[in-house]
Amino acid sequence: MSESPLPHAFSASGPLRGSVRVPGDKSISHRALMLASLAIGESRIEGLLEGEDVLATAAALRAMGADIARGEDGVWRLHGVGVGGLLQPETALAMGNSGTSTRLLMGLLASHAITATFTGDASLSRRPMGRVIEPLSLMGADFTASPGGTLPLTMRGLCPAVPISYRLPVASAQVKSAILLAGLNAPGVTRLIEPVPTRDHSERMLAGFGAKLEIGEEDGARTIAIHGEAELKPQALAIPGDPSSAAFPLVAALLVPGSEVTVENVGVNPTRAGLFAVLREMGANLVFANEREIGGEPVADITARHSALIGIEVPPDIAPSMIDEFPILFVAAALAQGRTVTRGLEELRVKESDRLATMAEGLRAIGARVEERADGLVIDGTGSEVLPGGATVATHLDHRVAMSFAVAGLASRAIVTIDDTIPVATSFPGFEAMLGGLSA
Repeated sequence: MSESPLPHAFSASGPLRGSVRVPGDKSISHRALMLASLAIGESRIEGLLEGEDVLATAAALRAMGADIARGEDGVWRLHGVGVGGLLQPETALAMGNSGTSTRLLMGLLASHAITATFTGDASLSRRPMGRVIEPLSLMGADFTASPGGTLPLTMRGLCPAVPISYRLPVASAQVKSAILLAGLNAPGVTRLIEPVPTRDHSERMLAGFGAKLEIGEEDGARTIAIHGEAELKPQALAIPGDPSSAAFPLVAALLVPGSEVTVENVGVNPTRAGLFAVLREMGANLVFANEREIGGEPVADITARHSALIGIEVPPDIAPSMIDEFPILFVAAALAQGRTVTRGLEELRVKESDRLATMAEGLRAIGARVEERADGLVIDGTGSEVLPGGATVATHLDHRVAMSFAVAGLASRAIVTIDDTIPVATSFPGFEAMLGGLSA
């Protein structure tokens, strides 16, 4: 990532209109690359998110022996090495800003006899890895991390690894996925107990590639068992549009008078669709059309029309299904009628930035009324009145914060300047051009 920040100013420019597609789903793109790298034969991936986070995953897998190439037709073709077949990397694996790449690859390598060092940028190097280190250590992997369980970090995998039965202490799709990926090359059955359901892309895709999974319920908690030493079969995959990216043009349309925007081909997996349910409860005019299934994932075209939103209390149990969408929800709440209360969001303090503190600080700077609490924000909205704006917002290298304040700028009286838009490329290359096209 470039050292010099790239500021950008965003301002109101009239109604937003048109149809767009957003980049492929980031979560699914990471997992598709990893599982295709373990399958024997050629897999083809269309619609892969070509953002910096996903490219970091591809580079790491190439460094460990997978044959990964992007064709001129935009289709990625992968020849995998087989489960357990990854090779010792010759240099450190550079993860950039990608927590998903880091945690999932740690899981993948935990059951290989490989020593690997993970490095990251300044933002990623502050993020704790302890919640993944703990279960993978139980499976036999050994870790030497920086203070606080952060990067740079060196791990030594174990083959054969020890299958475990593990109850997730915190709702985390990344921790769950890391354990399942480690279990792929461990003998016997690795079992997970998930008290709060999280996004299930790993389970869907593992089954699609031919892994043997058993999903059940025990005392009200979801259980997932994976049979190890699996043989994965190559697949042809089409990645749906990322709902976390679709959230930005859709919320922009809800907030800017006279707007109507359709985002086509959006993944609407129920474990990811919490934001849409919350916005509808706030009075959003959101219409799902052309609902279908692509590669085991539900997909729809979503149209948003300008709506007078009403503040609500957001139930904490919906958080796992919209954890990355809270920054843009906070912007929507700032223009709603009345008070929006969010709770149970401690997880947001250890994302790319402390998203509770960063969003509270930025919203106050542009004139929103925000109270920051230990586990959430309380926002008193303007009742559809534009925000004052007229400030430069510090995004702390956080791509979702940057895009959220870009949308806020479209609904502000004075210009809102983002201190650095470079991190947006981690998940949404072409974001500014997309917004400009809808305003034109």
